[in-house]
Amino acid sequence: MDLGISGRTALVGGASSGLGRATAERLAAEGCRLAIWARGAEALEATAADLRDRFAAEAVVITADATDPEAAARVARAAVEALGPIDILVLNAGGPPQVDPTATDPAGWASAFQLLATTPIELATRILPTMRERRWGRIVAIMSWGVRQPIELLAYSNAGRSALAAWMKTTARVVAADGVTINGVLPGRFDTPRIAAVDRGVAERTGRTPEAVRAANETTVPARRYGQPDELGSFVTYLCSEPARYQTGTFSAVDGGLLEALP
Repeated sequence: MDLGISGRTALVGGASSGLGRATAERLAAEGCRLAIWARGAEALEATAADLRDRFAAEAVVITADATDPEAAARVARAAVEALGPIDILVLNAGGPPQVDPTATDPAGWASAFQLLATTPIELATRILPTMRERRWGRIVAIMSWGVRQPIELLAYSNAGRSALAAWMKTTARVVAADGVTINGVLPGRFDTPRIAAVDRGVAERTGRTPEAVRAANETTVPARRYGQPDELGSFVTYLCSEPARYQTGTFSAVDGGLLEALP
């Protein structure tokens, strides 16, 4: 299938590893010009070099921390200076720490909302005007299945990502007639550094090994395994495509059947 996005400009967050990197690889394979950003410069540079080598892709690096209130402005400015108007925006960042939901604190909430709601919403708000002017744009957020089915020790993540989802759903209706779509993806358990860290945290609290925690978690997934990052990246890339132009305001689970409830 021709996704119709060769030559499009894409700004991808959290692209140094995991689901963000897998998405950047897929977009590069489709011929997109890329600006990738995260907080770790060394890992980003390695990712960009790999994209250039494997796909002959144009790839520029922007280093920023999504918990920094200045990050959105800096990333938007640098991306536009490097590539011109952005056609595709992939919102993605790591998650806040695990926490007992009965023992949260104001500092934890402030950090989580900056990371998962304030920064991505500001970044999208800065990118949206030229998408609307050009009558074409794709915004896709890589979120979490915790938006639909809260995860016990991820109260900060559940709430921060849900706030982003509420903004996305509201805004998708406003910009749809301008040729701009806004969609979210709800990953289940994927074989990524983030999920490995969550499993290690559970292991430390319960006295089990991370391997035992993962094995137990896999039994809760009907597919009986963790997903591979490319299985998520391919779906995100479809949502960024021309054929996906009629899909907007949706939040699609990619989870091996993990979620039990109806959408």
